[in-house]
Amino acid sequence: MPLALIALAIGAFGIGTTEFVIAGVLPDVAADFHVTIPVAGYLISGYALAVAAGALPMTVLGTRMRRKHLLLALMAIFIVGNALSALAPTYGIMLAGRIVAALTHGAFFGVGSVVAADLIRPDRRASAIALMFTGLTLANVIGVPMGTFIGQSFGWRATFWVVTALGVLGLIGISVLVPSGRRPETARVGAELAAFRNPQVWLAVAATVLGFGGVFASFTYIAPMMTEVAGFSEGAVSWLLVLFGAGLVIGNLLGGRLADRALMPSLYGTLAGLAVVLGIFTFTSQARIPAMITIFLLGGFGFATVAPLQTRMLDNARSAPTLASAVNIAAFNVGNALATWLGGLVIAAGLGYTAPNWVGALLAATALGVAVISGLLDRRATAVTGIRRREAQPV
Repeated sequence: MPLALIALAIGAFGIGTTEFVIAGVLPDVAADFHVTIPVAGYLISGYALAVAAGALPMTVLGTRMRRKHLLLALMAIFIVGNALSALAPTYGIMLAGRIVAALTHGAFFGVGSVVAADLIRPDRRASAIALMFTGLTLANVIGVPMGTFIGQSFGWRATFWVVTALGVLGLIGISVLVPSGRRPETARVGAELAAFRNPQVWLAVAATVLGFGGVFASFTYIAPMMTEVAGFSEGAVSWLLVLFGAGLVIGNLLGGRLADRALMPSLYGTLAGLAVVLGIFTFTSQARIPAMITIFLLGGFGFATVAPLQTRMLDNARSAPTLASAVNIAAFNVGNALATWLGGLVIAAGLGYTAPNWVGALLAATALGVAVISGLLDRRATAVTGIRRREAQPV
């Protein structure tokens, strides 16, 4: 295993921690800046929107740079954003720091996926991508609880200083361990944009939005679902999130290995499994033990889709993968925002805290349908190519 993958995973760990840890210190931030919890919540939603908005322009700006240099620039901006959050004298500057850090998120994971895939032999690309994303999954299991504990013990600003230090560690690791690679070609921006003429690229984006959206339709409302329906105490929610995070780590690694063996069957299987898990969650959430098992499976199947979805995008944008990969990372966050909104709608309609599970199941099932259509188009294209080759052969 190349050590460069570890450096990428450290960067991913820092980025994942800063994205999610704010939830654990949100009440302290709101009290310090004298704003309400809903207003402080913009530090979360503003980050997600900035991720989606920043992926495309940040990647385009860096298309003439070596990928290693672009990763270093992104980590430097990430460090500045988190330091700004740690020092922020006002809520507005805190929000600005969050947005600055978020702008690097999509481009880092997009470019990092391409770099990770290039570091290892072709038949292990999905596993390499999954290993980099392990940093993101470990952020949920280790980074967020650790950051929350530090914030509660030493103040929320200490949390952001720790995240800043993680960014510095990632910067050093990438600088030392990631190879420079070749220089970008002259017309890279045009080549990257040309990838979006392929309908399969858009089908891959749609599958990402819908599939990952299915996870967050349920996960966003996991706390009230567990306390109001399953009967857990509020203090138990943090342990349930660790259980979910453990599922993320295992599912992510297994998804990468399965995708290396058979990409499309693994994508079909993980999306189908996700739809089933979300569909039964309405019933299993009525009791504690079944709810705990389902939460673990939700994390497992949810992140088992990540490596296949990202590898599928790289396969369909093979000639110019960097921008397409970054856009697919933005699609994960679009799915997050869309599903959160749809889940909120069904709760507001009086359908209860378990209703977002059905929304998630529908989204995951639709993603499976999109993936099947994409696979059928591949088979049709392969058949047409085979016929043309036979016709071209001399009789």
